[in-house]
Amino acid sequence: MADNHIALTLTLPCGVQRAWSEITNWEKQGSWMLQTSVWLTSEIESGPGTEIAAFTGPLHKFFPRFKFLGVLDTMVVTQWQPPHVCDVLHTGKIIKGTGRFEVVEIDSQSSQFNWSEIIWAPRIVFLILKPALYVGVWISLRRFARTLR
Repeated sequence: MADNHIALTLTLPCGVQRAWSEITNWEKQGSWMLQTSVWLTSEIESGPGTEIAAFTGPLHKFFPRFKFLGVLDTMVVTQWQPPHVCDVLHTGKIIKGTGRFEVVEIDSQSSQFNWSEIIWAPRIVFLILKPALYVGVWISLRRFARTLR
């Protein structure tokens, strides 16, 4: 399996603390992530060991009833440095790899959000999926930025 990297960066209209607070509100992520429902699967709500699931698909609100129409992404937080860095390990049957988001201060009213993933998959599979993944995350992150205004 090859390591396949994808990354996006955008400026957020808020300071680091608010950005971190909003991005780590796991269950609220479903309100801005494109066609995705997100929920905690562990008693730990933040920090290393936090387990999160995200189901993405056209009928995501009806998971698990229509699970055959989407992808379940399970992950565990492996690194936690609030309010700046969160790393996750994707542990699902389909999605495997690592993810990172980083919040960097620009000034008191704005911050930079860096999102990246390394997907463990055959290179050809990654190259086929990359455009859709990139566009989906791009739309989702812009929706997230709009919620911060």
